[in-house]
Amino acid sequence: MTAVTPSAALDLVCTLVSAIELAPGVAIYGIGRDGKVTYWNNKCVELFDVPTHEALGAPAVSLFSHPGRNDEFAAHLQKIFDTGEAMRVTDWQVERRDGSTRWVAGTAFPLIRNGLVDQVICMEFDITSRKANERNLLMAAQVFESCRDAIMITDSQYRIVAVNAAFTDITGLSAFEVAGREAAAYRDDMRDDALREQIREHVAHHDHWSGELWSRRRDGTPLPLAATVTAIRDDAGRLTSYMAIMSDITERKRIEEETRHLAEHDYLTGLPNRVLFRDRLQQALATARRKMSQVAVLYIDLDHFKEINDTHGHAVGDIVLKEVATRLSRCVRNVDTVCRQGGDEFVVMLSDIGNAEHAAHVASTMMQAATAMNHANGVDLSLSVSIGIALYPVDGPDIDMLLKHADVAMYHAKEGGRNGYRFFSPQMNEHVSERIEMENSLRNAVRNKEFELEYQPDVDIESSRTIALEALIRWNHPTRGRLMPDQFLAAAEECGVAVPIGEWVLGEACRQARAWNDAGYPVAVAVNLSALQFMHPALLRSVDEALASAGLDPGQLELEITEAIIMKCNEAALDTIHALRSRGVHITIDDFGTGYSSLGGLRRLPVSKLKIDSSFIGEIDSEATASTIIPAIIAVARSLNVKVVAEGVETENELQYLRQQGCDQFQGHYASVVAAAPPALSPAP
Repeated sequence: MTAVTPSAALDLVCTLVSAIELAPGVAIYGIGRDGKVTYWNNKCVELFDVPTHEALGAPAVSLFSHPGRNDEFAAHLQKIFDTGEAMRVTDWQVERRDGSTRWVAGTAFPLIRNGLVDQVICMEFDITSRKANERNLLMAAQVFESCRDAIMITDSQYRIVAVNAAFTDITGLSAFEVAGREAAAYRDDMRDDALREQIREHVAHHDHWSGELWSRRRDGTPLPLAATVTAIRDDAGRLTSYMAIMSDITERKRIEEETRHLAEHDYLTGLPNRVLFRDRLQQALATARRKMSQVAVLYIDLDHFKEINDTHGHAVGDIVLKEVATRLSRCVRNVDTVCRQGGDEFVVMLSDIGNAEHAAHVASTMMQAATAMNHANGVDLSLSVSIGIALYPVDGPDIDMLLKHADVAMYHAKEGGRNGYRFFSPQMNEHVSERIEMENSLRNAVRNKEFELEYQPDVDIESSRTIALEALIRWNHPTRGRLMPDQFLAAAEECGVAVPIGEWVLGEACRQARAWNDAGYPVAVAVNLSALQFMHPALLRSVDEALASAGLDPGQLELEITEAIIMKCNEAALDTIHALRSRGVHITIDDFGTGYSSLGGLRRLPVSKLKIDSSFIGEIDSEATASTIIPAIIAVARSLNVKVVAEGVETENELQYLRQQGCDQFQGHYASVVAAAPPALSPAP
């Protein structure tokens, strides 16, 4: 409260009279020295909800009170009575008789008679609405500053008027730096006039716009924002300002980008996957059509990759795939795309090339890059790739045709000896189509049981007794007739059905051997194992199941593996051989003499027989080389304490030569002539 000098008392009295007459909106009441109300105008009735007849003569404190400040109010009244000084009272809260409250502000001054203060006259203004507005403004200010989203207020011309603390935290820009500046200056994409006008026009018609904008922080890093722009109008509907609320969505954008990357890229190599590759190839073809240029598609397959997985494990295989992906990517331009198609297959798009030589150069570079990879995780490797090339528009007008023809060319490269590249041609397409048809037929043959076995005797040279019978598979093709192994086994390995076929042969051969034993012909049965079947982790289980199912003694089963397989033997393969021998199963090395096995390596293997390749037997009568090699092989066998079997014996002369050299057993057409075979045995041609 502020004191008023006594000399002004008369003026105040005059003011009181004028207020009573001219300012009926002011609540005026008087309080006598006894604390009772002496005057009560109509505004008091309205403000304090007390009729005049109840107020007059009643103690003032009984009509209303000042919560928490009653003693202070009483002290002010007493001071006025004692000193005769007027008081200006502001922002007092009054509690009415009904329990509600009002905020008031006014003046209290003395009415002096005969030198003494006779009464105190109080003039009160109702400021409840103003206090509510102040409270709302305070709350709004607190919300403005406390909000974790950035808030920007602009005038009607989009010039920045105010920003909150979150704006500064998010952008690094202070309120002082941005005040008065154009709001669009702080948004990268708002510099696009078309987008800026689109947003402003939408707000002008709808008073609201929501979407995403890109800005930059003080340090220049991109700042993605989710923004809402709202028009603010006064009571008359006139536009006064705009408010923009912006949230930092950097983390959301990062997650979206990671999700998109995972959807469009290979998880292992990080290369584009087939979805993204097709999209980019589609764009490249559209550009090539407009510019009348060429696009090349290269289909790449790692040669013998399955052997890497089978021999060294998938961990090494994954390292190889990732390194190959990196090497292939280094061989192309930024406008080209390298994609992992799946497994060990990659596809490359070379966009806007001048000629076929460009594609050939890239293919050659990729072959060299892959071949240069000699190690992975401490493992020595021998890596190569086969590449098929198709060109747009000569080899196909669309994506599917180009991919198909590049795949066809790749198959041709493999059949041409691998580690090379081939361009597509119609003749190549026809050849590979036959191969694909063969693969499909093989899968059906497994399901439809179209295979059967013929048996070739393994005959003891001295006694002419059949020691064992080698199971040889035949395929009764529904349209091509009876097919020999060399007509379909390679395709079976390529399409992944070699192992199921081999398991069927193993089970059927064991069953037949048991049947012969039960009929009084105690012969062993020999089964050839392909490289894939020998390296397959389920081999031991397959052998155990075949023996158990047939009830055949393991000693009557011989498993034949080629010398080429033996030459690649690692510790895992040696463990497999020892595990088979521990079961009693015999191991035979087939086609011996065609490779370069070392004697030291052979000593590590618990084998039972060596089979001399038929190519040496056929040269006995004409080649001095054969007459040297055969005795040498027999000598090696003697040093290893294993039996020797000669394959492909066709004549008596060949048999006599083998007998003279000390060969133990023989096979071939002549064996079926001299041997006593079990019944129902169909000699193999």
